[in-house]
Amino acid sequence: WTLRRSVYYVGVDVGSAGVRAALVTRAGLVVSTAEETISIWEPQSDHYVQSSTEIWEKCCTVVKRVTQSVEKSRVRGIGFDATCSLVVLDQSFQPVPVCQDGDKQRNVVMWMDHRAEEQAARITNTGHGVLSRVGGVMSPEMQPPKLLWLKENLRESCWNKAAHFFDLPDFLSWKATGSLTRSLCTLVCKWTYCPPDGWDAGFWTNIGLEELLENNFSKIGSATCSPGSPLGDGLTQDAAAELNLEPGTAVGASLIDAHAGGLGVIGADVKGFQLPCEDQPLTSRMAMICGTSTCHMAISKQPLFVPGVWGPCLSAMVPGMWLNEGGQSATGRLIDHMVKGHAAYTQLQQQAQQRSANIFSYLNNHLSSMATSNSVDLLGSSLHVWPDFHGNRSPLADPTLKGMVIGLPLSQTLDDLALLYLATIQSLALGTLQILEAMKEAGHDIRTLFLCGGLSKNALFVQINANATGLPVVLPDQTEAVLIGAAVLGACASQDYSTVQEAMERMAKVGKVVQPDFKLQSFYERKYKVFLRLFAHQREYQALMNQRRHGWWEAAELELTLSVS
Repeated sequence: WTLRRSVYYVGVDVGSAGVRAALVTRAGLVVSTAEETISIWEPQSDHYVQSSTEIWEKCCTVVKRVTQSVEKSRVRGIGFDATCSLVVLDQSFQPVPVCQDGDKQRNVVMWMDHRAEEQAARITNTGHGVLSRVGGVMSPEMQPPKLLWLKENLRESCWNKAAHFFDLPDFLSWKATGSLTRSLCTLVCKWTYCPPDGWDAGFWTNIGLEELLENNFSKIGSATCSPGSPLGDGLTQDAAAELNLEPGTAVGASLIDAHAGGLGVIGADVKGFQLPCEDQPLTSRMAMICGTSTCHMAISKQPLFVPGVWGPCLSAMVPGMWLNEGGQSATGRLIDHMVKGHAAYTQLQQQAQQRSANIFSYLNNHLSSMATSNSVDLLGSSLHVWPDFHGNRSPLADPTLKGMVIGLPLSQTLDDLALLYLATIQSLALGTLQILEAMKEAGHDIRTLFLCGGLSKNALFVQINANATGLPVVLPDQTEAVLIGAAVLGACASQDYSTVQEAMERMAKVGKVVQPDFKLQSFYERKYKVFLRLFAHQREYQALMNQRRHGWWEAAELELTLSVS
């Protein structure tokens, strides 16, 4: 009976490889969840594409599943978050292909698609003022370089037919409400929009995309609002039928998935946990959303410019606050790459299956047994990883950097795999420390980390992040913090809460606190010095090889000249 009479919100999260939904109570408790996988195609190296039709269908499936046991009138609002992928539609809102093969269903350029590296470098070289909002460097993961790539490479099949370019979170809210109003989260973070001035016409003209100025920027968004603002008249008749909810159900303006995770953890009431951020403003907290990649979200009352870190972006996560977003392009994906590519992976799978454990909890236990009485962390003293196998997003903002591993033996046992796994996690934690140092230098005062996302369920990953940064880590009470963040948007749109901040405080809760082991401080100080040297050495090696290449050509040319004469 209580279940029938309570009010609920639905949060929908579209990640890289799957769509999830949750039915959430007013107090932030998750009643039910559902999940569906979505396709990722890689038509050529570094090109990753998806289908917006498939994504929307899967959204409908999971929403129907989580709401089937409650009266539809009790669902007061729905919020969407998604990866910051680029959706392309024509004048009739039909999909437009984004790859050479012309398959219309493949109309989404994924966030992690790096096809536009050359365009991103050209945009960086313009030195335009809007770049100050993205750490001074345009990333190939942002939308302007991707749009420029489509114009230069698929002019006939895509660019000329395209009438609407959406960030995926905005595509979902448009699909639900018919409203073309974009969320400030997407436009400010990924498209160079800057409130209160809006679009910078000079920037788009300068980079060769002057067509986007037409009709008051209608192709990329003329109207904007803060995340959680109610859109249109709520769910349209069509969308309500597809989602099996009531027409007019409130829909909140969307968030990028990482930002929803931030919203789902950063506002939690921390009283009684003896944390350094207690009785301090939200600006003393950093949210880390750790999944395929990791995003580091820090907010400030005044705009802070951090080299190599995106932002400051006004109202991109918490309305009225400035957001800085650091990130690592491959974290969960890198751990998978290192573990699954190792010769002992099959053995690991077999051992884990025998004990009915997942491979990562098995590896964590295996490392504990290898460490005997010492701390597991110390096993990583002679194996060092530089984790930028997919380039560096922050704070170096260099997509050309590559991964490095120093200290490999000739053996490939399960012990070796466990050590490589450990060293990879340590390198990711040191990458976070490097981002924290850059933020601190720019004026942030971060005292506590709030983690969520898939990797936050890995106890070793969490503990090493605390140990390497020297900061306590807060884990949310509800493991699905991203879905809580999406539900917060629906709660705000329904006007059951007056602000995002109020909804955040009521719906996000502390689950567990992990303290750093200060006995390891000296170990991580030394390991961090090695970490920074790895980067310096990579740059040195590149310079040496470039110099050698030029020297070789000059010598060859001289020899040729002498032999001819």
